[in-house]
Amino acid sequence: MDFPTFFKGISGFAPFPFQERFATSPHIPSLVELPTGLGKTATVILGWLWRRHYGPPEIQARTPRRLVYCLPMRVLVRQTLDLASEWVHSHAGTGDRVGVHMLMGGETDRDWDTQPQRDSIIVGTQDMLLSRALMRGYATSRFRWPVQYGLLNNDCLWVMDEIQLMGNGLRTTTQLQAFRRILGTTAPTRSTWMSATLRPEWLRTVDFDPELDAPGHLELGPSDHEHPVVRQRFQASKPLHRHRADEDQVPLILRHHQPGTLTLVVVNTVARAVKLYRQLRRSRAAPALALLHSRFRPPDRDAHLRQILRTPSHHGTIAVTTQVVEAGVDISATTLFTDLAPWPSMVQRFGRCNRLGTDPKASVHWFQPDLSDPSKAIKTALPYHVEQLQAAARLLDGLSDAGPHALPRVAPHTLPGLVLRRRDLLELFDTTPDLSGHDIDVSRFIREGDDHNAHVFWRRLPRAAPPPHEPAPRPAELCPVAVGELRTKKKLRPWTWDHLDRKWIRAARLAPGMTILLPLEDGCYSGELGWTGKPKDRPTPLPPATLPPESDEDDRYSLRTWQRLSTHTDLVVRALKETLAALPHLPEPQRSALFQAARWHDAGKAHPVFQGALLGDPPGRPPEILWGKSAGSSLRFQRRGFRHELASALAMLERGLPDLAAYLAASHHGKVRLSIRSLPHERGDPEDPQRRYARGLWDRDILLPGAISSDTEIPPITLHLSWMDMGAGRHGPSWLSRTLALRDSPDIGPFRLAHLEALLRAADWSASAQEVKDD
Repeated sequence: MDFPTFFKGISGFAPFPFQERFATSPHIPSLVELPTGLGKTATVILGWLWRRHYGPPEIQARTPRRLVYCLPMRVLVRQTLDLASEWVHSHAGTGDRVGVHMLMGGETDRDWDTQPQRDSIIVGTQDMLLSRALMRGYATSRFRWPVQYGLLNNDCLWVMDEIQLMGNGLRTTTQLQAFRRILGTTAPTRSTWMSATLRPEWLRTVDFDPELDAPGHLELGPSDHEHPVVRQRFQASKPLHRHRADEDQVPLILRHHQPGTLTLVVVNTVARAVKLYRQLRRSRAAPALALLHSRFRPPDRDAHLRQILRTPSHHGTIAVTTQVVEAGVDISATTLFTDLAPWPSMVQRFGRCNRLGTDPKASVHWFQPDLSDPSKAIKTALPYHVEQLQAAARLLDGLSDAGPHALPRVAPHTLPGLVLRRRDLLELFDTTPDLSGHDIDVSRFIREGDDHNAHVFWRRLPRAAPPPHEPAPRPAELCPVAVGELRTKKKLRPWTWDHLDRKWIRAARLAPGMTILLPLEDGCYSGELGWTGKPKDRPTPLPPATLPPESDEDDRYSLRTWQRLSTHTDLVVRALKETLAALPHLPEPQRSALFQAARWHDAGKAHPVFQGALLGDPPGRPPEILWGKSAGSSLRFQRRGFRHELASALAMLERGLPDLAAYLAASHHGKVRLSIRSLPHERGDPEDPQRRYARGLWDRDILLPGAISSDTEIPPITLHLSWMDMGAGRHGPSWLSRTLALRDSPDIGPFRLAHLEALLRAADWSASAQEVKDD
């Protein structure tokens, strides 16, 4: 099927010429510069779908299996996801073969990473996506970080939309693309950056090579300008008017609002949006009002957005918003008011007025602040920089119309920012917390300053502390709040879930990406206004989930029957074969290591401690059969912190199996990876204080003999913890030396290594899910 037929069959319209060029180009364009309102989202998503499923073989081979659509703001995600779902499922040839998933704070698909062989569209915010691409995924289990890191850095087309809003995140995306080229991936991984005001110089960073990392620039050409629809939208009339920022804005807005139409008022901060909304609400002359910003719980945010998107009533609607409407939201207002903002943001805001070019009453108004006093200008310009606003004001001075045809194409004022370096990336590969229990903070590579969110939810709680069984939050309960603002609220009583001790603890250190539980009495939220920071505003409690707080990611597959260890292993090997059949690009040494790891990944369950926990007997009498799972609830081990996968890896090293296979077996729960060390609450052998111990293993423990798969039996294997030594010991290089060598190997590297982890874990999950289904 050719692209025009495919596109029209799904959208109902013939594609624009530039949309066909994107889809049929031998290589996916890395730069997409198109005016607002012309359908960048459809260009990318439908272009990728066609390339993957209907393009010529050479185009299909060059098109990654995962489309990662990265948006700077959460309010844009739901609309983009709905479009992607509609397009995917409206065509019989793709609906059953392509998954559509969302990664957004509080609304993340739990199982998007369980089928690495499946084509997928993943739509999310830059916070959720970039934190996962940096091995520190916000709002997800730390034990799942390596899987998502591996999948998001291999076999993906990353699409960054509205890059002028990304801040430091933009530089991180360019550096990541450069590192994927330098360090290697298991399959082609490309990036596309999109904006109506895109400039190639924005992408220049220390390791980024424009010729290698960003080939191809898609923009309007002569054939596009001749298209009647493109011409109408490009020539749209939007008369431009300037007003002083210190004049009374409420009567000005009411005077220019036209009955039966939408007036959009875009301001620069949440506080100003709430204040202006309250002022308009007090006016008897105001029509229907709506408020939209980034600090709402999802049901409240969606209700406000629906009010803005619905057809205005007889009196019309005035919507007060922040930057959340600058991109992705398909809004077309008759009248637009806006604070002065950096030039790329102004262009995006202008695009929310008379998008189709058919409204003869359209007008745009901007407020010019006084930036002449340096002592006040910095505060006035927030959250932007004075230089950015001054540059935008100079461009606006000579304009009488804000239509796309009238706007100058200029390189806006850009500011230097933090750049992810190779050393940073490699350090992030280790997911072990430091000795104080903290992780490397990646927020500085994702957004600037305090523009980093935690996710807050409210519950009725006992005065002392939340009970251990207090349920995990539902997505609808979570409100994003700037970490910097939370830190200023000294009277709040924030709680967070401790994944090791399995209980709620006071959140002494607030960090981006955290999920915070507040007592309902602490307030600070209103369904009409969103996060207010005022204790008197008490949110309406929402029904909690029935799920317990976050637990072990791999404890979710419980059986009602007993299962032999060899049975589960055979199912994992079979699932791995099915996965790898769809991934023919893996080199043979890596495929071989994967199968070795699959056969040995649970060999550590032959440890007496594990078998004793299953059988309910003291670990002294060898069982006649090596069991892998028992009927009942989660296990309680005689030794605290016991990890069978570490025993598996040590047994593999004792038997001379490759380091890669041993690493993959060790890491298949995400808890034992680069280093081996004991946990603070562990205790060793009380009869031999000098005996080493780590993760529930004691030096010279012996695995029981038996079948670990249908074709592999093990003899008794003595485990040694001398692999914990620094440098080289009597067994040769230490565990850390071996794992760092894998991470730094030119044939493997961090991206390939994590992808192999993801493939084995996905096979393990698939086998366990099949067992539950059969059970």
